[in-house]
Amino acid sequence: MGRGKIVIRRIDNTTSRQVTFSKRRNGLLKKAKELAILCDAQVGVIIFSSTGKLYDFANNSMTSVIDRYNKAKAEENQMVNPRCEIKFWQKEVEMLRQQLQILQESHRQIMGEELSGLTVKDLQNLESQLEMSLRGVRNKKDQLLTNEIQELNQKRELIHQENTDLYKKVNLIRQENKELYKKVYENGDTSGASGAMFIDGEEMNEDSTGPVQLQLSQPQQKNHESAGVVKLGYITY
Repeated sequence: MGRGKIVIRRIDNTTSRQVTFSKRRNGLLKKAKELAILCDAQVGVIIFSSTGKLYDFANNSMTSVIDRYNKAKAEENQMVNPRCEIKFWQKEVEMLRQQLQILQESHRQIMGEELSGLTVKDLQNLESQLEMSLRGVRNKKDQLLTNEIQELNQKRELIHQENTDLYKKVNLIRQENKELYKKVYENGDTSGASGAMFIDGEEMNEDSTGPVQLQLSQPQQKNHESAGVVKLGYITY
């Protein structure tokens, strides 16, 4: 059976009212503590009983909570009033203008300008700042150069490894070609089965791209005297 709803109104019985206050107060403070822990919120709770007794809770400090509340309410009131809002933004602009002026003056001093109004101590402080800045720039430059050198060394190692692998492959291909030629010559196949031909006693491969030199020789004269001669004549009957 569900719990019945309680009518929200003042409890006339003093004892019941005191018991309800104690229970609800403890529950409210517990919820406030949980809210501050779970949500990282700044919480402040102030309770005065009917007898004037004070109960409060603040996760940081009740004074800081109250000060923050008063500041927030004051700013809210300034935003509501147009004149106050204009004054607020005028103050902000003036503050930003002063900060900009200070930064510009500091920049000119760092660049070596407008140093006439500085004392010896101010100049020493400025010199120390410049030395620290220069040291930081040099450290950053050295770090970048070191990283570039490391990258170049890694690339060099990779290229060297690739060259070594290619050299091994070339040697392997040469060895295979030598073994292939050796097998062909052992089989006595010199008529061109191996993909090579001989010109003027020199071996020429089919895939050779070098120039081929051919020489023409005088044709040998046939000895007609050594050959048989057929004589033709007339036959008489």
